Amino acid sequence: MNLWLTVLIASAISFATKLLGYVVPQSALDHPLTDRIMRYLPVALLSALIAVQALTTSAGDFTLDARAAGLGVAICCLFARAPFLLVVVSAAGTAALLRAFGAG
Repeated sequence: MNLWLTVLIASAISFATKLLGYVVPQSALDHPLTDRIMRYLPVALLSALIAVQALTTSAGDFTLDARAAGLGVAICCLFARAPFLLVVVSAAGTAALLRAFGAG
């Protein structure tokens, strides 16, 4: 498929999705199930994105390397209720140290 055709199709889908947001009746948006889904959907999508980026290679194979160790440190810091900046710095530092010593 041509690159420009792909861009045009993606643009049309994006436009249609945004237009659909104006067409949906308010009663459907006020439904409790819709509210619950919309509250947790960003968390689920972000978690899936993080898992895919941290645990797979560019070829799509499963791997445990410095990124997975950094993710583990970040999860431990989050359970300890550390400030977000400390979580990010700890995870990045762990991955950097492991890569500096040749692991991953």
